[in-house]
Amino acid sequence: MTDPPPVRLRPGDAVRDRRRGRVGVVTGRDDAHDGVRLRPLTSGPEWTAETADLEPVSRRERLRACIAEVNARSRRSI
Repeated sequence: MTDPPPVRLRPGDAVRDRRRGRVGVVTGRDDAHDGVRLRPLTSGPEWTAETADLEPVSRRERLRACIAEVNARSRRSI
C-alpha cells in the first residue's frame, strides 16, 4: 500500500492537525522541525505540526471550527 501524495500547503490555507485535533491556518514552514507553522483561526499561540499530520479542510469546516473557537473563548470569559 502506498502513502497518499503530500498535500501542497500555502500560507493562508486552513488545515486540520489530526495529532492535536485542531484546525489552524498555515503561516509558513518550520524547517528547523521539518514541519509547518500554524496559528489558530481566531487567536492564540502558534504551533508546529508535521506535514503528514495535516489535511485540508473545506470552507464549511473552517467556519465551523472558527465558531467553536469563538464560543469556547466566550464561555471562558464569563
